[in-house]
Amino acid sequence: MEFVSANPTVIKSIKQRDLLNTWLRLFAPAQRLPRLVEFQPDRIEEELPDLVFMSVEKADPLQIVIDSDGTRMSIAYGYTGRGRYLDEYLGLRLAPLVMPIYQQCVSRALPAYSISHVDDAHGRIVAYERLLLPFSDGNGVTHIIASLKTISEDGSFEIINLMRGNDTLPTFKLRAMIDRELFHRMPGRIPSADPIEFG
Repeated sequence: MEFVSANPTVIKSIKQRDLLNTWLRLFAPAQRLPRLVEFQPDRIEEELPDLVFMSVEKADPLQIVIDSDGTRMSIAYGYTGRGRYLDEYLGLRLAPLVMPIYQQCVSRALPAYSISHVDDAHGRIVAYERLLLPFSDGNGVTHIIASLKTISEDGSFEIINLMRGNDTLPTFKLRAMIDRELFHRMPGRIPSADPIEFG
């Protein structure tokens, strides 16, 4: 699947949009990657279970170290990845599917977003939404924050070992680079092109 060009509205999760909006507020004035220490979203403590902090050691070939991993990632993958290389943590089956998203984020120095479907232990389809935000403390991308969300139209689902618990690989429904409309939106602001209807 190719990467599509998208604007921030491609993101479904309101909380992930808030994270991206915080990143855009830092990025937009000079069109420059923010430093990781500058990234201070409101109520970030509530999001920590869904966030993974990573360091980019090399861009070519890409080497990413997991500095911390959110609670949900550890549960979904079956064990913690802290201190490990991302491709090794993902394993031979998942790395070829997932690493290209990180490679695009690093090479283009822009946010990347993906949605994949995976079956839980009971056969229910779970949407796995991944937002990658790049940061730089020097030359090129030096850090990535990944926000990982899981949701099922069936309501409840089994997250334990979700990504490794069956023989079926995740199916990507969307892989996108957020490379359009890279400006900060004020909360609650309606884009000027959107029609407003009164009842």
